[in-house]
Amino acid sequence: MLIKDMAREASIDLLARTRLCRLACAHEGQPYITPIHCVYDDNHLYGFSTLGQKITWMRKNPLVCVLAEELISPQDWTSVIVLGEYEELPDIGPYAMHRQHAYDLLQRRAMWWEPGYAETVLRGKARPMQFLYFRIHIEQISGHRGVPDSIAEPEHSVAQQKKRGWIRKVFGRPEQ
Repeated sequence: MLIKDMAREASIDLLARTRLCRLACAHEGQPYITPIHCVYDDNHLYGFSTLGQKITWMRKNPLVCVLAEELISPQDWTSVIVLGEYEELPDIGPYAMHRQHAYDLLQRRAMWWEPGYAETVLRGKARPMQFLYFRIHIEQISGHRGVPDSIAEPEHSVAQQKKRGWIRKVFGRPEQ
């Protein structure tokens, strides 16, 4: 397998077609990661949620990380990492246009409100259904793609063969 950098345009393309991402936030040095449905538009990711741990933590520390990925096989995959800043879109004056934009983008996808709208019962108590929209301003984006050996570029084949030979020697397997 060969791992390659992706161009920014290819990373954005993955973000634009990915429905489910993973959002990481942190509070007092403790990281937290959770799935979210989001939509990419104009250097932002838009999402919908109920009030819970991730929103509480992002209000305190708006710096977040988002992972979008496609997995075809363990050797054929694509991942995009976004570093950005959380912004809540409350239902008031200057945010109304951005909130409506978030709704318009999200509603184009089936079941866009899940998992944000799903009833949540934690430690035996139902969480109140307080809905909100948010967006993440993308500050950095990077993508990587795992490419199987069978389609790796020819100039890497010698290096790949050397690496496989070294691994076979370490594990006591003969060259083929």
